[in-house]
Amino acid sequence: MGWAEAGPLCLLVVAACNNSTGPHIRPCTAADAVVNLTVNQYVSIDPATDSGCMVFPATAALAAEYLLVPQLTSGVPGQTAAFRLGGDTILPAPSAPAPEQLADLTPAERFHTYLRLGDERRSWGFAPKSDVGAGPQASATAGPPGMNALRTFQVCAKTDCTRFDRVGARVRAVKTRVAIYVDTLAPAGGLDSAALDAIANTFDQRLYAIDTAAFGRESDIDSNTVVLVLMTNTVNKLVTASACNASGGSFVAGFFFGADLDPAYRNDSRSNKGEVFYSIVADPLGKLSCAHSAAQVQLSVPVTFIHEFQHMISFNQHVLARGSTGEVLWLNEGLSHYAEELGGRSYALAPDGQVTDCTIGTTECSFQIGDLLDASEYLDSTSRHFLLPAAGIASLAERGAAWLFVRYVVDRYTAGSTMLDWNTVTRSLVGTAQTGAQNIASVTGDPFTTVVSRWTLANYVTDRGGAPAELQYDSWNLHSVYSSLHTQRPNTFKNFYPLVPTISPGRLVHLSGTLRAGSGIYHLATQPPGDPGFTLSFTAPNGGPIDPATLPRLNVIRLQ
Repeated sequence: MGWAEAGPLCLLVVAACNNSTGPHIRPCTAADAVVNLTVNQYVSIDPATDSGCMVFPATAALAAEYLLVPQLTSGVPGQTAAFRLGGDTILPAPSAPAPEQLADLTPAERFHTYLRLGDERRSWGFAPKSDVGAGPQASATAGPPGMNALRTFQVCAKTDCTRFDRVGARVRAVKTRVAIYVDTLAPAGGLDSAALDAIANTFDQRLYAIDTAAFGRESDIDSNTVVLVLMTNTVNKLVTASACNASGGSFVAGFFFGADLDPAYRNDSRSNKGEVFYSIVADPLGKLSCAHSAAQVQLSVPVTFIHEFQHMISFNQHVLARGSTGEVLWLNEGLSHYAEELGGRSYALAPDGQVTDCTIGTTECSFQIGDLLDASEYLDSTSRHFLLPAAGIASLAERGAAWLFVRYVVDRYTAGSTMLDWNTVTRSLVGTAQTGAQNIASVTGDPFTTVVSRWTLANYVTDRGGAPAELQYDSWNLHSVYSSLHTQRPNTFKNFYPLVPTISPGRLVHLSGTLRAGSGIYHLATQPPGDPGFTLSFTAPNGGPIDPATLPRLNVIRLQ
């Protein structure tokens, strides 16, 4: 049997049974390859040989327990494959020779996906046109704009950017690295000058340094030396009040639009031809969409900004500096959510230490709680989500998976444990023409299959005593953090740890469904003391091989 290192599945746990009318599954026998592991040893099994059969030997005086995680590991976004994982007793050796997910996304999630896919493909659904005289122009004078300077912008007014609003805005705060414009038609009760100055200071003195140290420098195509923040009514109105207020609804807090920087759109009136971050305005009475108090906006804008600024830097590093395409959706999102985490860490006494708690209401946790919520949703239902989503699919849970994956890669592939060591890895991931799985393999020096299979196991076994170092998150004690969040908000974080595998005796394992690219599902196979052993068959539902192009793997670690 071929062994390799490192995916998702819908699972069903039932008693094993024989069905003479069903597909033909070759019985696994004592002649097949033996999985002989000691406690905390693991292996990633390639089912391409031996018809996907493997044998788990008898136990003696002690019980055994194995974590089983099937997945697809090729690194190709959007791949799926049907599978079957079936257990049985050990027979004697023979004597002789799923895209509809897009409809489930909120308008805000669809918009963010549209923007990042646009960066990846350098196409936002409309061809560039030369109408330079019809739209806003970057200042011909180098240097930042002055206080109260008035400028017009073109702002995407629908989540597919089929309409743009012409927005007038004035400069309300200016620092060394940032200038904040506010829509001249912003509702009353918004952020006052002190609050806007505080936001500008947070970016200028904290967030800018974090993002550029971790990912590299942004461009400056308009030669004004600053990043512009435009707080405008148009962003609020991207999502209707009814959609925003609905159960499970969300809103667009802010965004970066790659067409503002892409050379192909320099003569297009819809491009603002510079480094611009778009944000909601405070709207306490909900005149534009759902209500947003000034305090809420002051808290949320820095978190959104550090996320979107990574996208801006990534676009510069991949597209402008190296003439490549933008980073692929899943990895681009993972890096931006990692940026949010770094924002929170900047408020900690030991920013590169292990996180063991997230106290809701603190500034540090406000940057990280979104990542933890998204990751919790992923870990709670890995069978329904990709790590590598297809074009047009990028749920919050999948962003949570991407954050976990980036965090794992940074932990495992740094030369040390300091923030400087972390930044070396992330700058390598961003400052390159490579993208996606190839980017990961190049930076880590390991095949993507190896990295993603180890990550899948780490999501469950991290923080367990004795688990191998390569299956750990060094910078987070995830079990401790989620236990605390469950205690603080039990209605939101429903378990002490969100990843709860299904369980059955080894010979009664029966999992089936659809594997989704990069993700994995978790099942515990048990053996009591004196158990005679069992076999597992990992195949397509008809008993044939799973498509080898998807690089299917069955990851196994013995837990006891």
